[in-house]
Amino acid sequence: MNIGSRIEAVKKMDARRPGFPGEHLAVLGAGLLLLLLTAGRSRSLPRRVLAGAAGGALVGRAASGTGGLARVARMMQGGRGSVRVHRSI
Repeated sequence: MNIGSRIEAVKKMDARRPGFPGEHLAVLGAGLLLLLLTAGRSRSLPRRVLAGAAGGALVGRAASGTGGLARVARMMQGGRGSVRVHRSI
């Protein structure tokens, strides 16, 4: 089994599992914590790069995961369909 097939297997397993309430917000918080505290304050360049990459990945996961923050925003607005964009121009 190569690395690509292992990643795909983990993605499929993650897609099948049920989520828990507030999962995306917790992941977003962890990502922002890594970005703001560890990546910005570390003296070591490799540590800053790794913390920045991990924090960015967690923020991306929170935004796009199974449902993601876009789904949470729709639920908070009371809509079930697609996200409506207001254009003032």
